Formats: sequence, C-alpha cells, structure tokens
Amino acid sequence: MTRFRRNMALCLTAVLTAGILLSGCAGKKEEPKPTTPAAPAAAAKPFEGVSIRFMASQHPWSDTIEKDLPAFEAKTGMKVSMEKIAENQLTDKLKVELTSGTGTVDVFMQRPLQEAKLFGKNGWYADLNTFVKDAKSTPADYDINDFFPGAMLTENVGGKLVGIPLITEQEILYYRKDLFAAAGLQVPKTLTELKAAAAKLTTADKTQFGIVMRGKGNPAVTQFSSFLYSQGGDFIKDGKFVIDSPEAISAFKIYGELLSKYGPPGELNMEWPQAAAVFAAGQAAMWVDANSLYLNVTAPDKTKIGDKVGYAQFPAGDKGSAPYSVTSWGLSVAASSKKQAAAWEFIKWATSKEMSLKTQAAGNPGARTSVWNDPNGTKAWPAEWVAAAKSSGAVGRAFDRPAVENVAKARDLIGEVITAAITGGNVEATAKAKIADLNALLQ
Repeated sequence: MTRFRRNMALCLTAVLTAGILLSGCAGKKEEPKPTTPAAPAAAAKPFEGVSIRFMASQHPWSDTIEKDLPAFEAKTGMKVSMEKIAENQLTDKLKVELTSGTGTVDVFMQRPLQEAKLFGKNGWYADLNTFVKDAKSTPADYDINDFFPGAMLTENVGGKLVGIPLITEQEILYYRKDLFAAAGLQVPKTLTELKAAAAKLTTADKTQFGIVMRGKGNPAVTQFSSFLYSQGGDFIKDGKFVIDSPEAISAFKIYGELLSKYGPPGELNMEWPQAAAVFAAGQAAMWVDANSLYLNVTAPDKTKIGDKVGYAQFPAGDKGSAPYSVTSWGLSVAASSKKQAAAWEFIKWATSKEMSLKTQAAGNPGARTSVWNDPNGTKAWPAEWVAAAKSSGAVGRAFDRPAVENVAKARDLIGEVITAAITGGNVEATAKAKIADLNALLQ
C-alpha cells in the first residue's frame, strides 16, 4: 500500500469511529439546563456589596431609625455604617471631613438653620433635585409634595435641594398639671401670665422653681427667639442686626427675669439636657423648649411625672404668640460621596411615608402631611401636645436663629446679651456693644 492510500485509510477510520460515537450519543435526549435571569436577582438587592457611611446626631430620631437598619440592609444588600455623635461635635467633624473632599462621608444629618448657608457656600451638599426629579431614582409613591412646604423651603439653598426634612419642631410651654390645679392657676396665655405663674409656683425655700429654660448663652438663643418675635422684635431687619431695638430689649429682660427670679441655680450652664432633667425630676413647674424633646420629660425610664405634664402654645407677648416653627434636622448626601445613588436610596427609605410614620409614632415630629393626618402618626402624643404643635405651626416663624453663615458666632454674641439679662447686667449697653460685631458677620 502506498503512503497516500495508507493515510487515506487512517482518515476514513477516524471519521467512521467519530460517527459511531456520535450516533451512540444521539439516542440520549439531553434535558435543557435551567437558566436564572440576572435581572431579578439584581432588582432584589440592587446595592449588594455597597457600603455607605452615615454620620448621625445623637437624637431620638436616629435611635428609632437604627432599629430598622437591619431590615433595610437585608432588602437592599447595602451595608450602612452609622456613627452617632453629639450635635455640636457632629458639625465640627463634618466640617473637617467634608473639607477634605475624600468622599469618606456619604449621608449625614444636618441642621439647616445652623449649617445650610455655610455648607452650601462650600459646596458640601449634593443637589437632591437630581434624584427627586428622576422617575427612575424616585418613584411617584415617594411623594415629595407630601412634605410641608415650609420645611422644604429651609432645605433649599441657592436653588439646590440640600436635604430632606426629618424633624420639625415648635417652641411650646410644658407645665405641671397637678401643680397648676393645686395652686388654682390657669395655663398662661400671655408672657405676663407666665411671669405671674412662675412667681406663684416658686416656693420660698426654693425646693420648687416656677420655671426652667436654657440659660447658657449660645444654646439659649433659639429658645429666646420666640420671646423676641412675640414682643415684636427680630434678629435682622433691612440687612442689619436690630437686637438693640426696644422690642428686643424688652424680650431680653423678660427672659432674664424669669430665670434670675424663678429659675433653679446654675442656669448659666444649662442647655436643654440639663433643663429637661430639672423638669423631669419634678423641681420646676414649667419648662419652655422644643416640643420635639417631649420624650425626655415623659418617658417612664426618664421621669416619674410624665402623666402630670401638660402642653400649651407659647404665650403671647405684646405682638401676640409668635413661636418658632422650624425644620430642626434634615438628611443630606455629601457632594464628595462616590456612592450618591446608594446614599439617596437610604434617604428615600429613611424619609418614606412608612418610615416617617414609624419614627413619628415613636415620638419624633416629622414633616409629612399624610403622617400628621394619620391617627397613627399622632397617637404617640397626648391630644394636648398635638393641638399645641398644630396651633404653633399655624402662627410660627420659620427661623429660630439669625440667618447668617457663621451662626455659631452670632449665637455667641447674642448669648452674651442673654447672660447679661440673667445676671442683672446692663442689657441695653451689652446689646449695643455687640451690634458692630454682629453686622460684620453679614458682610
């Protein structure tokens, strides 16, 4: 056999062998392999493996939301690293980290009245309009129009939506129903009546005080604002500070006299936690402060007088009752975050109708109209509290501090006038002495 014929024979043998093998396999019908589409899995956990950092204030709202984080993480696949920090320390830490621009912060709680102008000027906020106006990012059932218009207004800076409102609050009067009844007193409706009640409910041996409020200069400014507005004054008018006006001087003196004559010792060092503790301990008959602090003087683990606490609208001054009614906390996305879509998903969940109802039912007054109109949204509070909140909101002012970039400095300067009023100093002279420094902050 020639080499050519031998090679051809080998090739034919190989082909026949392969054909036999294939024909043998053809008798077995192979079942189709099941396929699992990738899309449903991705939709079920769209942020699988993504981690975001959330810097929060030590606040009852953040305590409430923290309990539901595991459910959110399980649903989205996202990991939320939450840090809770005291409010002033939170601001300082945010300034440092956001200045660095390294993107280490994704979501943060912020006080729009305290930080919005400064943070906005520095470009630290992501514009949430990018997400709100995108139907894919924000379905219609999120319902951005459900939020109070005034609350949303405080979260708008330079045409950008810099946050979603979390907590709204008004300044109200807390009072001891049992002590008022025993003394035959009606709930004060004017500042004159407030002063008279404080005098009558302060015992001679000073074991019970008529009223407690913030007395430490800087923190006291926000609560002083309702006195200022109700007397017809304001922080700024026509582009200049006017805390030396007759109306403002009157408000300073009323605030100072209430604390110096009828308040507990150590008032100059009192911020809201110390004032709340005095009232919760039963040592004061009245407390004037934010209604959002309600749980601090009614929760069974913090007080034994919770069932004796009453609530009323801030008393009227010379120009009527004009308490503040503000957005005290909002939730924002950092402009430097590299995970803004995930950050918005978290905010969308945290401020949804469902979670807003849950956080408000736990005692955190929110900004959604639907929640306030839902009986489940107000059942956490006594009817009197709800009535005071609603009536205060109807007449309230949208700011509880000066609208300047350096709010802390402005509060320090105004706080010195409050201190002078409490200690018996010359209020008029102190106010006039601070005007130049305050006006410099407006430049």
